[in-house]
Amino acid sequence: MIRIQRLFDFYLKSSIHVALSVYALVRMTQFMFGIPYDKPMAFFSFFGTIVGYNFVKYDALARAKKRMMRNELKLIAALSLLSSLAVAFCFFQLERITQIVAVIFLIVTLLYTLPFFPNRKNARNWAGVKIYIVSLCWVGVTLMLPLVNAHQDLGHDFLIKCVQRFILVFDLILVFEIIDLNNDDPHLKTVPQQIGVERTKILGLLLLIPFCFLEFLKTNFIEKQLIVNLFLVVMLSLFLIFSNENRSKYYSSFWVESIPFLWWLMVVLL
Repeated sequence: MIRIQRLFDFYLKSSIHVALSVYALVRMTQFMFGIPYDKPMAFFSFFGTIVGYNFVKYDALARAKKRMMRNELKLIAALSLLSSLAVAFCFFQLERITQIVAVIFLIVTLLYTLPFFPNRKNARNWAGVKIYIVSLCWVGVTLMLPLVNAHQDLGHDFLIKCVQRFILVFDLILVFEIIDLNNDDPHLKTVPQQIGVERTKILGLLLLIPFCFLEFLKTNFIEKQLIVNLFLVVMLSLFLIFSNENRSKYYSSFWVESIPFLWWLMVVLL
């Protein structure tokens, strides 16, 4: 039982689970816009998420050398290295314009992690901007890249989906920020730190209203998609309402991060 627990913890800590969520959103984009299954694009996002998230989470620890790397961190480093090779392989199968856009998002990730500017912390520690940078990166990787690689028109429906996807990721991060409230540096000025937990929940719930109604503005409105979105809204609302600082780490790192994957499954089933 202990081994299963450790294996599950490794699955979460190594960012495989969040990578599956990103993969699911890429597949959602391909489905919504009628794009045939593009394996290089889907796996580029999957392995790229593993590399990016592990770099963000463990880079500071590795550079500071505050402690010896445990076996678990060595395994995560090995997985990240293998994922880097997979990312490179997939990258060279993408269209040239997609590669350029992907490099732009890579630069944003590096800016988010590394202190490029003298006497300034990295963007991850800039007060109040973390949630916006992460949400924009998710929109770019899961929505913009698949469409660009498929030479799709970035028109009216794309803009609506950008807003919807941003709201979805923004709300997911709000749950994380509520649960991490006691552990986050006060200087980060996360949303719950600035307006309180209850107002954060209200903000998240209010944002789900335009998320639903924007579906009616799409040129290719599909009733079943609206039904699926309503299921998603109910599910996310419940996670927001019942989130608090005393919740288990699995509440956010597993259950909340499973929402995009569950959303994709609902679309496939319906």
